[in-house]
Amino acid sequence: MRLEKAAVVLACMAVVIGIGSSAGPVKNMLEQLHTSDGLAVLKPFGDTENELRSVIESKAAQISGPPVNARVDRVWKAIPGYNGLEIDVESTYKRALLLPAGSAIKYIYRQTAPAVSLDDLGAQPIYRGNPAKPMVSLMINVAWGNEYIVPMLNILDEEHVKATFFLDGSWLSKNNVLAREIQKRGHEIENHAYSHPNMSTLSRVRAVMEIDKTKKLLKSSLGVDNRWFAPPSGDFDQETVEIARELGLKTVLWTVDTVDWRHPSPESVVAKITAKAEPGTLVLMHPTSSSSKALRGMIRGIKAKGLVLGTVSQTLSPERVLPSDVE
Repeated sequence: MRLEKAAVVLACMAVVIGIGSSAGPVKNMLEQLHTSDGLAVLKPFGDTENELRSVIESKAAQISGPPVNARVDRVWKAIPGYNGLEIDVESTYKRALLLPAGSAIKYIYRQTAPAVSLDDLGAQPIYRGNPAKPMVSLMINVAWGNEYIVPMLNILDEEHVKATFFLDGSWLSKNNVLAREIQKRGHEIENHAYSHPNMSTLSRVRAVMEIDKTKKLLKSSLGVDNRWFAPPSGDFDQETVEIARELGLKTVLWTVDTVDWRHPSPESVVAKITAKAEPGTLVLMHPTSSSSKALRGMIRGIKAKGLVLGTVSQTLSPERVLPSDVE
C-alpha cells in the first residue's frame, strides 16, 4: 500500500508541473521506482554503475600483457624477464564505487612472474635489462676520482635519481667515509673486484680472492649484501662469471659506455647517451670531469625520452614500471 501511494504522489507531481503524458517522462519516472526494505526508492537516472564497470574493463583490455621469460640472447647474453600485468577489475570496481563523483579511478594492478628468471639461466653475463621495461640505470665504477664524487652525488640528489656505484675494494678500504656518503644518499653499492685487475688473466685462486675480498669488505664496512659484480675494464672470461655465481653474484657489464676516461667533451657525452638510451640500457661511467659535467644533461635527456632512471637491481628486476594511475 505504501508503494502504491508513493507512486501516485509522484505521478501527480509530474502532471502538475507539466512534465508530460504517462507515455513520456511520467512513465520513465515510474519505471525508476524499486523497493528497498519494503519502501519505494528513486534510483538515479542512467546506469552509471554499468558505465563504470565498462570503463574499467576497457582499460583492463588495453594494458593486459603476459609475462616475458628471461632468456639468453646470442649478442646480449642473459636478458631479464618482465612481469605480466593485469588490472584486478572486481577490486578496482568495488573501490571506485566508494569514491566521490568525478574522482579519477585508481586502478589496482596485479603482476604475474615469468616462468623463467635470471637465476634459471646459469652463469651468463648481463649487458642490459629487458627491452620492454622503460628503465635505464647509471653504473658508476669507482677506483679513483674522489674529487668528482660529491659533485655527482649532489646532481643525482637534485635530479631525484638513484645510481649504482661499483666500488674497487682497495679504494673502499682507504675511503670508507666517502663510501658511506654514497650510501647515505641512498645509492646502491656493489662489487668491482679488489685491485682493478684484468680478471681473465688471473688464476682461479686469485680471481676468487679479488671478488670475495671485496664482497666481505662491503659487508663488514657498509653492511651491504652484495648482489652484482662488474669486472674492471670489462675484462672477464667464462670462468670469471662462474666464480662470481659461486659467490652468489651475477656478472653485469654495460649497454652504452661514456668512455669518459678519454676526457670527451661533456656536450658529446650528453648527445651520445641521450641518442643511445633505450629501455633496459645500462650506462657506464666513472667519477671524471667529463661525466660530472655531463651528468645532469644525461639524466634530463634520458627522462625526456620517457624513460625512468633506477638502480641496476631495479632495472634488471622483472618488476613492471607501473602507470601513474596505480594503487
